[in-house]
Amino acid sequence: MRRSQVTTVSLLAALALGACTNAKDVLEPSAITPTASSAQSLPAPQGSSTTATSPTTTAPAPSPAPSTAVSPATRATPAQTAALARTRLQVAPIVGATVEAAAPLTAELQTRARQRGLTLVGSTDQTATHVLKGYFSTMSEGKDTTVIYVWDIYDPSGNRLHRINGQQKAPAAGSGEGWPTVAPATMQAIADQTIDQFAAWLGGGAG
Repeated sequence: MRRSQVTTVSLLAALALGACTNAKDVLEPSAITPTASSAQSLPAPQGSSTTATSPTTTAPAPSPAPSTAVSPATRATPAQTAALARTRLQVAPIVGATVEAAAPLTAELQTRARQRGLTLVGSTDQTATHVLKGYFSTMSEGKDTTVIYVWDIYDPSGNRLHRINGQQKAPAAGSGEGWPTVAPATMQAIADQTIDQFAAWLGGGAG
């Protein structure tokens, strides 16, 4: 059993150092189509001009299947709708998660983005207005596994604009510890929360 208390600062350092050393644990979601993905290394995070950190939260165990509708609480306001319509989001390779674990995350990011009216573009697209880079790790405790995640949002010039971070706890889906125990529904729930928080940030006045 791993330690149950992990600080966000030490975890971020572990994510950046540990995940980048294993090329097979990087999933490239840059070809944003329902069936395309390829491997690519992730450049190191760059400095930021502005950092806005959302509170870390622990969500309840997700249902077996992701929701296909946006709940009333997360429907876009007029400001969000306008901001989303002019946004072209590029998703960088996922760092820290295995390809198997990150695949449902990537697919659900695409689904949720379409629901919110957000356009995702590939890694070679020069029209991206924002770049989303994700760092992931797991923590096992008893019969539960917690996925800790951090998303940094950059502008096309590499300036960090915002940070989304949190954790998703759910009963382990298999034996052992770590990524093999993480159910697809857990990663899908993270994807939904990520797009919803991104939309909320845009609607709050992001450029």
